[in-house]
Amino acid sequence: MGAEKNPRRVADNEAMAIARMLRTSPQKLNLVAGLIRGKKVEKALADLTFSKRRIAGDVKKCLQSAIANAENNHGLDVDSLVVAEAYVGKNLVMKRGRPRARGRFGKIMKPFSEITIKVRQVGESA
Repeated sequence: MGAEKNPRRVADNEAMAIARMLRTSPQKLNLVAGLIRGKKVEKALADLTFSKRRIAGDVKKCLQSAIANAENNHGLDVDSLVVAEAYVGKNLVMKRGRPRARGRFGKIMKPFSEITIKVRQVGESA
């Protein structure tokens, strides 16, 4: 007699992946997340592959993880997946500093953020 199975946090036609501790500000990460919202997954992967932004590689990894979760864990069809949601959250901020003139101390904030990507299977005709 094993433990009770955890209930699903997403709908039956959805899968998700979360990437935490990404070393960029949430504002910059949200620009990349906005690039893929609502698109079909193959188009979103192509956009991330050729994006000039440094963090796009980590977002692409998270999207590939969401696609793999949809296929392997939930049995969804990869060809009919779209990026339903892509939202960004704050994580910790490393506080650093540097000496400035007249005995002052200049703060340097090094923010981390996280991204959650949900993919949804749309109708078979799509």
